Amino acid sequence: MTTRQSLRASLFGLAMALATVACTGPTATATATGSPDTGIGGVATAGPVCPVEKNPPDPRCAPRPVAGATIVIRNASGAQVAVAISGADGHYFVSLPPGDYEVDPQPVQGLLGTAGKRQATVAAGAITDVALEYDTGIR
Repeated sequence: MTTRQSLRASLFGLAMALATVACTGPTATATATGSPDTGIGGVATAGPVCPVEKNPPDPRCAPRPVAGATIVIRNASGAQVAVAISGADGHYFVSLPPGDYEVDPQPVQGLLGTAGKRQATVAAGAITDVALEYDTGIR
């Protein structure tokens, strides 16, 4: 193999590695401190997705998951202690020690409304579920 072929093979390998990293998408978890079975988790969704909601609800009009939503977690004194990014399925999780927290969803490009801040209490050995509902702006 010539030097040129070797360089080309190395560049191809590097390009493939970068493409793999870039295509893995946002992660659904972020760890602060605590154990993996204690923290805050949930699903970020956006709705409505149909202009007219019917009763009974149409399954095609169910809220959709929000991928890549940034969720800031603050302790009782307001200091940021963790950040989670929702995965492709809208799920997120942050491992935290027991205590009181504020879940502060950040705006998501393309959505009209941001999910509201929520208070959450984490107990030892428990995952506190905090659902986040973004507004699509469809009426």
